[in-house]
Amino acid sequence: MGPHPAVAAIRLAVRRVLHDILTELNTTAGVPAATAAERMPERPPSPLVLVACSGGADSMALASALAFEAPRLGVRAGGVTVDHGLQNGSDLRAEEVVLRLRELGLDPVEATAVTVGREGGPEAAARDARYGALDAAAARHGAAAVLLGHTRDDQAETVLLGLARGSGIRSLSGMAAVSGAGGRYRRPFLQVDRQTARKACMVQSLPVWDDPHNADPAYTRSRLRHEGLPALEKALGKGVVEALARTAQLSRDDADALDAWARQAEAGVRDASGVLECAKLYALPPAVRRRILRRAAIDAGAPAGALFARHVEEVDRLITGWRGQGAINLPGKVVARRQGGRLVIRQG
Repeated sequence: MGPHPAVAAIRLAVRRVLHDILTELNTTAGVPAATAAERMPERPPSPLVLVACSGGADSMALASALAFEAPRLGVRAGGVTVDHGLQNGSDLRAEEVVLRLRELGLDPVEATAVTVGREGGPEAAARDARYGALDAAAARHGAAAVLLGHTRDDQAETVLLGLARGSGIRSLSGMAAVSGAGGRYRRPFLQVDRQTARKACMVQSLPVWDDPHNADPAYTRSRLRHEGLPALEKALGKGVVEALARTAQLSRDDADALDAWARQAEAGVRDASGVLECAKLYALPPAVRRRILRRAAIDAGAPAGALFARHVEEVDRLITGWRGQGAINLPGKVVARRQGGRLVIRQG
């Protein structure tokens, strides 16, 4: 008899991601395509893949699947847990997670403490601190990738949060299956629902920790999870989560295509000195033009995280609604102004 269906589902998701990682590593190294089992003897030492684990059901399910699949593909598996220091006893909780990961057979395993700032709100600040710690751990251990336990439910929540911000199709694309510098971060569970991950932990007798912040209405995502999504399902019926996750993938495909179009078009709308020409920008479709403007602002020094759709729209009006208006002030002390039919974007 095979494993429980929930366990089989999470293992299959992790196996596919590990195959992808191995294929990419061997392609970079110039090794001919072959099965993972055939390749690995040619590539000692084995690559290391880390799992980011909070001790919750999603990340514990991910850790268990990685511990099972990695040795079968010649991959070393380790784990990292981040202590945000936001709750009493968080250091003890991190130590417990380390012990659980070691019991699964993961090595190396470590807990790393971070200081959470205030910029962007508590959720964004905690996220920034966490990814900073994961980046450092991956670099320290020479990890090929870090697996994250975001599920299909998390993806649906991310899409709704993006919709509420009104930030355009890129926000609706949710979380990428592969992200970070060099594709460091992998999310195997974006097609796996939260209940499957929890069920996998239960049937394997894996202890899990339910973070009280996930049920705290002070946090936007928590309110969405416990109030917003249930209300949508009540009004629209079951299948909302699956539909939102599907929307994320379709939106990401569209956004990637538009980004590629914008990169190709950008060279044609600059003059010999590299300055953007308003008439040529005006001729482009709005979605392509605004991507070029956003990239130009970021290149000039505007922080990407602080540059919102309303900022880009104001700059866009210098192209489409020119009536002699003055310069537009952007985050990062960047200024955009129209001069002699050209758009100049630079730090003021």
